[in-house]
Amino acid sequence: MAAMEPGTSTKAPRPVRHISATQVVLLCALVGSVAFVAGFFLGDIRDSRHNTEDFEVFWQSWDILERDFYFDMPDDQTLIHGAIQGLLATTNDPFTYFAPPAVAEFDRQATAGEFGGIGAYITQNERGELIITRPFTGMPAAEAGLQDGDILIAVNGSSTEGWTQEKAVGELRGEIGTTVELAVFRPSDSSTLSVEIVRTRVELPTVEAMLMDEIGYVRLFRFNEKATSFLAEEIGSLLEQGASALILDLRGNPGGLLDQAVSVSDLFLDEGIIVTERYRDGDERVFESATGDIAESIPLAVLIDAGSASASEVVAGAVRDRGRAVLVGQTSYGKGSVQHVYNLRDGSQIRVTVAVWLTPGGTVIQGRGLVPDVEAPVGEGAATPADPALDAAVEYLNTEQPE
Repeated sequence: MAAMEPGTSTKAPRPVRHISATQVVLLCALVGSVAFVAGFFLGDIRDSRHNTEDFEVFWQSWDILERDFYFDMPDDQTLIHGAIQGLLATTNDPFTYFAPPAVAEFDRQATAGEFGGIGAYITQNERGELIITRPFTGMPAAEAGLQDGDILIAVNGSSTEGWTQEKAVGELRGEIGTTVELAVFRPSDSSTLSVEIVRTRVELPTVEAMLMDEIGYVRLFRFNEKATSFLAEEIGSLLEQGASALILDLRGNPGGLLDQAVSVSDLFLDEGIIVTERYRDGDERVFESATGDIAESIPLAVLIDAGSASASEVVAGAVRDRGRAVLVGQTSYGKGSVQHVYNLRDGSQIRVTVAVWLTPGGTVIQGRGLVPDVEAPVGEGAATPADPALDAAVEYLNTEQPE
């Protein structure tokens, strides 16, 4: 008799049952989701090319689980969502993923510029630590006593070791009025503390600006629907105040809308290429800038770090390759792929990588990031006295630029 591993069973699988009316509905939902991935929008499963005998093993597995599983079965929606997650996970692409309805709604809110959260930014340093930065005044994180530079070590009792920045942000966001428990390590006094925070409506401060002597400083927090218009307004104000050079701070900016990345880049560039999208069939789509925008000739430095991703890297790569700016700080995240977002029937979403980005000079961003021209260590936060990258950008603009 063949040996068996402990804890396993060799019970013969029962023949597949006839599909019930309920299972037909579930099959429609699942295959419909698969069809979205393939680009099909069909309501009738019989028209799907995936409706083959090979798919019978899925129903066989469901039958076995439903019949023999010892613990309580998840509800049908949870099982369907789990199947979709497994389907997308087989691509081994972290940016091709399933977002349940609640998560999808948070993403929609963030794109619009507001969401439920704790009111602070999360960045990730070169050691992979998740750093809380810039708790917003009057928001729950600040009210709970969190400080700039605190290291997030646990969320709701789960260690953050190995988490990505995206994972952390997703866990901190949630329905307004719900509670999240955080544990943080404070390097300034080597203490560890736990706090409970009630999520509230957070409106992102899209742009922050100030004049430092004759250098204008402007920070863009996210490429949401308001990014370009707010940024242009602040740059115009800085120029009116006498700014003779600009610092664009993209640190911790996780990206956002591609059209905003293109229009933000256009503020600083005359006619030419901004970014190229390359699809798997070799086709390319080129996005270009036009002459006549507000900041095409003023000396420019761009701050980046490990939290600068996606649309931030499009802008940074464009202005550097086109000779318009020097990059200062740390190597960027390296998220240079394009995702299409598909809204599913139950309010959930799938995001599917469909292309990669190339900078004007042909640099591939994906998995590599952009290496700064002037490296500077990670400081305590943007525009603070302990900010080596900002200091390096100011020094560059004051000493390296022609009179």
